[in-house]
Amino acid sequence: MDGPAAAGKGTLARALAERLALPYLDTGLLYRAVARRVLDAGHDPAAPAEDHAHRIVPQDLQRQDLRTPEVDQAASLVARQPAVRAALLGRQRDFGQALGAVVDGRDIGTVVFPDADMKFFITASTEARAQRRYRQRFGRDCRNAEQLEAETWQIAARDAQDSERANAPLRAAEDALLVETDRLDAGAVLELVCQALHRKGLIVPQD
Repeated sequence: MDGPAAAGKGTLARALAERLALPYLDTGLLYRAVARRVLDAGHDPAAPAEDHAHRIVPQDLQRQDLRTPEVDQAASLVARQPAVRAALLGRQRDFGQALGAVVDGRDIGTVVFPDADMKFFITASTEARAQRRYRQRFGRDCRNAEQLEAETWQIAARDAQDSERANAPLRAAEDALLVETDRLDAGAVLELVCQALHRKGLIVPQD
């Protein structure tokens, strides 16, 4: 499950994992945890962060301060580093290999699991994603035009950093199913994805 920030892939991946009784991994949380360690140490997120990536422990992924604007930008910077990505790649591939898994991120279908049984690329307009990100943080829609513009700018900047990096850039795998979520709620997206999995013979539809 790949896609840009706030497209709805995390919500979808968690719901799909529950539906299929499979483990779920948010790989973006790994990079956020690295970024949080970097910031806590007072280091520049653009500086080499491989050591921080190797020191990640499960408790780092449970912190409540991993989804702030500061961490958003720092995570994109550390994720551009080949050494950081290499340090986290094995951890991602080991996750759920025995039983399968639902995994979401930026390069799951292109780098982490290029032979995955099914790949989805989840996307939405920048404006819709900015509104969702604001709602995630504050529990309500943004009605202030300046605030929404600032959130939109941050989303666009993150998109540019993720798609323009030389190592494992954000892009849809050639065999991924593109799912555009602007006009779909979470339940409708889940059903669309389950129908695609059923057509491919990977799941049995629920009664």
